[in-house]
Amino acid sequence: MRSSDSYSLYSVVYTSKDILYSCSTQEFLWVSTNLSIYGDLIKRDKTMAQHDTLWINGTLSIITEKGVPETLEAAAIACKDGLISLVSPMQNLTESPKNLADNVVDLLGKCLTPGLIDCHSHLVFGGNRAEEFNLRLQGHSYEQIAKQGSGIISTVNHTRAATEQQLEHDARKRLALLVSDGVTSIEIKSGYGLTLDDEAKMLRVARRLGESSPVTVTTTFLGAHALPPEYANNRSGYIDLVCNDILPKLYDEGLIDAVDAFCESIAFSTDEVEQVFKAATKLGLPVKLHAEQLSDSGGAALAARYSALSADHLEYLSESGARAMAASGSVAVLLPGAFYMLRETQKPPVQLLRDHHVPIALATDINPGSSPVLSARLMMVLGCQEFGLTPEEALCGMTINAAKALGKSDSIGSLEVGKAADLTIWDVQQPSELAYWLGGNKAESVIKAGNCIYQRPENLDL
Repeated sequence: MRSSDSYSLYSVVYTSKDILYSCSTQEFLWVSTNLSIYGDLIKRDKTMAQHDTLWINGTLSIITEKGVPETLEAAAIACKDGLISLVSPMQNLTESPKNLADNVVDLLGKCLTPGLIDCHSHLVFGGNRAEEFNLRLQGHSYEQIAKQGSGIISTVNHTRAATEQQLEHDARKRLALLVSDGVTSIEIKSGYGLTLDDEAKMLRVARRLGESSPVTVTTTFLGAHALPPEYANNRSGYIDLVCNDILPKLYDEGLIDAVDAFCESIAFSTDEVEQVFKAATKLGLPVKLHAEQLSDSGGAALAARYSALSADHLEYLSESGARAMAASGSVAVLLPGAFYMLRETQKPPVQLLRDHHVPIALATDINPGSSPVLSARLMMVLGCQEFGLTPEEALCGMTINAAKALGKSDSIGSLEVGKAADLTIWDVQQPSELAYWLGGNKAESVIKAGNCIYQRPENLDL
């Protein structure tokens, strides 16, 4: 089953136990085939309808490709052949809804937004780092733990030891939770293998997730994530391996959509990262960068010189770095999960980004060490609480600006005619509530290309 396949509105895509993994947290993973809670679905002759499905009487969070949020109350939205075909106030509909679409869904005032986009994730990995979490609670810093040989290298060891099947099984469970939280597109990085075979293993899993589930998956090669133990005394040798061997071979296998690196004192210098960027550019691959998370290393400016899709983290971003990003059009991807879990105090300079009109995105950064996050919406809450974003900025950060960070804003991320009908229906009355409720499953229904891929249960066995 591929993401491009056509799914019936009356069936849920996640029917395989291998795809939607059942667990005791029933409210997250239970999927229903009954759509009656949204009103009656009225069937008509498909040959006559202007639209496949029409959602009426909703509160729509209209976000344009320019990133301008607007709430449209008492509104309708429709799809045809997987694309948005109508966005309109109810009063402007020219005919009765039942004459316009094969299926009509009454939203009863509920809020509808673009499907959420997780533009920075490490979804595929082996093991966990709960013990590292305990060490941080005892006062050990992320940097100290990394220098002691734990941190990323711990996950590298677990990922190398895991089979491809194990990695896929665990990643599917995590993906199902994100879908139940409103996610319709996700980026997945490698970077926990650090050998050709192990990086390929991770990227093959990511590709299969995109092929066998209804979620759009973008793959990113993060070979320059950490220095593997076998190259502890040969940094230049490892960078040469990444640039001249691993990267081109994985590209030839069709496993890479973009290239990332970690530019930091505990990872790689700007000179080393630039070698990776040059190799990526030669292959025609876009780049992005983990930058300025623990210090101002000049990574954001370097990323901007290569017209990077994004620079991510950015707690220590300077004004010159912000200016460079603005000039290049690079997106600032903020990762409040890592900030919160690492108990950081240096916040990304949000006002500086606003002043220079740098688009701000949010993402989960899901990984087993610094950001064990399983909720996209929680990142909107923390983006407001920790970084001072407005609810409107937070929503744009997980929709249109996240799409820009993936180079996909022409097709996803906003409610505009002609874009993919990737939608989330929320159990809230206004969009600002998405950054207000702390916890809870607020996504009632998740729509991908016009088809329901998740519906929250209404009657749980308590």
